[in-house]
Amino acid sequence: MSTTTATEHIENIGSSRIGLGFFEFVITIALMTASVAVAIDIMLPALPAIGHSLNVANTNDTQLVIGVFFLGFGCSQIVFGSLSDTFGRRNILLAGLAFFTLTMLGAAATQSFEMLLLLRFVQGIGAAAVRITTMAVVRDCFGGREMARVMSYVMIVFMIVPIVAPSLGQAVIYYANWHWIFILLGGIGAILFVWAAMRLQESLPKEERLPLSVASVVSGFRTVLTNRVTCGYMIGLTLFTAVICAYIVTVQQIFGEVYGLGDWLPIAFAGTAGGIAVANFANGYFVRSFGMRRISHVAMILFTLLSGAGLLISLGGKPDFLLAYLLFSVLLMMFAVIATNFTAISLEPMGHLAGTATAITGFVSTTGGALIGGAVGQMFNGTVQPLFAGFTLFGVLTILAVLWAEKGKLFTHPGDDTAKLEAGGGHM
Repeated sequence: MSTTTATEHIENIGSSRIGLGFFEFVITIALMTASVAVAIDIMLPALPAIGHSLNVANTNDTQLVIGVFFLGFGCSQIVFGSLSDTFGRRNILLAGLAFFTLTMLGAAATQSFEMLLLLRFVQGIGAAAVRITTMAVVRDCFGGREMARVMSYVMIVFMIVPIVAPSLGQAVIYYANWHWIFILLGGIGAILFVWAAMRLQESLPKEERLPLSVASVVSGFRTVLTNRVTCGYMIGLTLFTAVICAYIVTVQQIFGEVYGLGDWLPIAFAGTAGGIAVANFANGYFVRSFGMRRISHVAMILFTLLSGAGLLISLGGKPDFLLAYLLFSVLLMMFAVIATNFTAISLEPMGHLAGTATAITGFVSTTGGALIGGAVGQMFNGTVQPLFAGFTLFGVLTILAVLWAEKGKLFTHPGDDTAKLEAGGGHM
């Protein structure tokens, strides 16, 4: 069997588990996960309008429209992981999409900033159900480098959303008002619900499901926290969730206030998002040849060095826009490679605990990342210094976490050499 034929065979076996071809599988999973991204990124041009409409005195407080969504998204994941391991992926996915849709329509009717923040938190809960179940479906169907490859292609489609979402949000604001953004999001959720109900089969057979109990959650936490690889990379994911959270909550102020881009914000944001899509495509192409660890470890070192350079430049005065923009674009490309591979590496040892493990790592990384990244966002002082300082610190701490996870050995797993020896009969 040729390499190409073998690859197609693996793809067909994995995706057919939920009754879809490989291409439709990738598109379906990507659109489900993209619903989370669109709920965040479409809001960026609307933040000043929301602040003005709802009489928000401190402009930094409008960051909370995005920050509390991240928080609700993170802290509820643990619940949906256990539920999906017990009742199956499909049922929880459909419930999450229904919840997501209804709360979006509720937000469209609110006239209170406090109520809007509450509904955004609740929307994050619905989005968490979607994210957890779709990631668990991928793990049900694929493993190892094939999972990383699928995730990279999913992320390509996923990242088209941030490219167009801010422009879509700005168009809505131009022709109507910010309330209509939530009506649009509710419509998107309804369409995805119908699609999932019609096309998606269950990926977790009943015989592989786990009983629902507090003990199973505690056991899942113990399994994740006592697995050195899963725990170490979960810490790294937390820090890089903080990276993307800090960037997203402050990008409107940085591009709008620091550099005065105004209506050009969606175009600038689309450029950085396009870089992330390119990085994920490249990762999907090269991960088979070089492996998840080599690629992601190089990326995290480059990320840390470039962030430090950005910090030093910003301490000497406001960086030129083109330089700052280039730095942000490259850093976000590194982020994409790191997040995709770290996710796959952290779940690789978890086997049939995919739902619970995804939930626990998602719960810790997203909740922690939202709080830490949000704190960096609140430090915004009219310069890019807090963001570059946060990025540098997160990069250094991630390197330390990965060194711990890999027992001091970067670019390859400590057990790889042993595995090669065993495969070769024990000879050097």
